[in-house]
Amino acid sequence: MGTLVAALVVVFGAVTAFEISDRAASADDVVSRSQPLSADAANIYRSLADADTAAASGFLAGSVESADVHARYDSDIATASRLLVKAASHTDGSSESGRQIAELNEQLPRYTGLVERARANNRQGLPLGGAYLRYANQQMSTRLLPAAEKLYEAETGRLYDDYDSATLWPYFGTAVGVLALVGLGYVQRRNYLRTNRVFNHGLLAASAASVAVLLWLVTGHLVAASDLHTSRTHGQESLKVLNDARISSLKARSNENLTLVSRGSVLTKDGKHDQYESDYTKDMAALVSGLGRAKSLAGDDEAGSGPVKAAQDDVTTWKHRHAAARRTDDSGDYEGALTEVIGRKGSTGQSFDQVDKALDRALGHEQQMFTRAASDGRGALTGLPVGAAALAVLGAAGAGLGISRRLSEYR
Repeated sequence: MGTLVAALVVVFGAVTAFEISDRAASADDVVSRSQPLSADAANIYRSLADADTAAASGFLAGSVESADVHARYDSDIATASRLLVKAASHTDGSSESGRQIAELNEQLPRYTGLVERARANNRQGLPLGGAYLRYANQQMSTRLLPAAEKLYEAETGRLYDDYDSATLWPYFGTAVGVLALVGLGYVQRRNYLRTNRVFNHGLLAASAASVAVLLWLVTGHLVAASDLHTSRTHGQESLKVLNDARISSLKARSNENLTLVSRGSVLTKDGKHDQYESDYTKDMAALVSGLGRAKSLAGDDEAGSGPVKAAQDDVTTWKHRHAAARRTDDSGDYEGALTEVIGRKGSTGQSFDQVDKALDRALGHEQQMFTRAASDGRGALTGLPVGAAALAVLGAAGAGLGISRRLSEYR
């Protein structure tokens, strides 16, 4: 009986250490691997979309492209390339993420080549430059951005799998712990009924150690699960919504620029509307919807809701300025519309920049919220596997000593 009870306590400690080590590893992956990779995938998407926007803005400026716009395009391409290399080093080539990274690495040089051809023709005043730019945008819209979106979804899916693993209740550890306490209680009651000894110091120490491990297990896991849930609902979910909103704003800006580049040469399938203007309208609707969700998730947190509210106000201004630019262009004043779209003051470009900066602030705040809550969740499990194993060994030793002392009385 003493051997059985001691074995139960040891098994309890071993199962607890194993289960919590697995949960702690998943929590660590959430903080240090899967979420950073998900964020990198979102930045790849954002960088590609922003590069396409910068390419169109530079083209509209004429033969002499703005140095700032050119630098922004180069920075976006460099960022996307660097993050693709980083993602490839942490991804299995046969996985979904690996396949999308390969697609991006194959298509990105083709896209940049088309943009350079568009620039070269634009500097010479050749209308062929617009065709190259539209083809580059088509490559971006149909090949690069879909691949980047799939990469983001795959990495985010892996993040949520790690969340599920980290917050899964330790059923086996809890069950074995309860069984060990029942066994210890039974043995102590049996000894009391047979010997009239109220307490057995060894068995009492084993019970105290088992109770401590069980309470530590339950409390530590509850705290970790709560913090990880907070990081998911008030951190990761907000990050995803904000990233989607930012991408919608970038796509809207790119389509707004291409509306002027194409000058009505690209129509919808029914032949009644400008394709880029139609896409701009859809992207702006997605942006407005995303900002509404982001503000709802931010709740009463002024540091999180403030930038989102500023972005909503800037989007309203952007839409008004865009409508004015379209009226100017439709009236035949292309140069006037160009100024209203890419001018330094009072243009849609200025509104877009303000929206992008506000979203960048909101993303920074939500990233801090995620990191803080997820790190707290990971910290709640620190030391539990080792502590459970050590207490289990002490508890088993106490049970053995307690039983052996009773046996010695009959020798």
